[in-house]
Amino acid sequence: MGTKRLTRSGPVAYAVLVVVLLASVFPLYYSFLIASKDNSALGDAVPSLVPGGNLFDNLTRVFDTVDFWLAMQNSLVVAGTVAISNVVLGTLAGFAFARLRFRGGNALFLVVVGTSMVPTQLGVIPLYMLMSDLDWYGTLQAVIVPALIGAFSVFWMRQACEESVPYELVEAARVDGCSVLKTFWHVAFPAVRPQAAVMGMFTFMTAWNDFFWPLIVLDPNDSPTVQVALSTLASGYYTDYSLMLSGASLAVLPVVAIFILLARQIVGGIMQGAVKG
Repeated sequence: MGTKRLTRSGPVAYAVLVVVLLASVFPLYYSFLIASKDNSALGDAVPSLVPGGNLFDNLTRVFDTVDFWLAMQNSLVVAGTVAISNVVLGTLAGFAFARLRFRGGNALFLVVVGTSMVPTQLGVIPLYMLMSDLDWYGTLQAVIVPALIGAFSVFWMRQACEESVPYELVEAARVDGCSVLKTFWHVAFPAVRPQAAVMGMFTFMTAWNDFFWPLIVLDPNDSPTVQVALSTLASGYYTDYSLMLSGASLAVLPVVAIFILLARQIVGGIMQGAVKG
């Protein structure tokens, strides 16, 4: 009976997945459609689902309006550095909290997690004053350094180490003469690599999409990020949707590329958590 129910529910499950897939992809495709047309297409009573012929003209206008290559480069540097730093430092901290016994470890972990409950807006003014005192205004390190490690990264990797790194392996490595760093690198990190890839993807997307802090601490003319550049495209007396969505279509490409590169690790991390759950 159970097998028959599974067989009958198969087409329904695939139909639901197809609907969810189309609902997820359609906004991206519609953005591409508008980017390939002019603004007059927005007034059509029945919008056409066929791409237009103005895509390259709109892309040219994007680069003529703002220095989009510089914005892409800055965002890649910021998001890449922040993602790598959170993976390395978050995994180190998570391994320490999960598998190293030291006095006050649980209390310190609660303090780290508790920092995530503090609204980001409360720290904007003192952080801006600190960046000014360091003479970092208008530089990328003003965006990178405050985000090098986050409470979510520590929490995520601590849970990953709890599930994937047995005490017995750590003790065996210590008996064989491995130092803490060697134990981490040869025992812990390979075991949590899929979860680290998922967390790195989340962190990269968060840093890539960050708008509030870069808008405050960066000069939009000299050192913009992608989101700041997109806000420049959207400013003016009227909103040029074709121009704005052309820039947004370009901004999505690096995130999609990173996801494709890490797809195997991400799926592995999700499946590993599903099997253990």
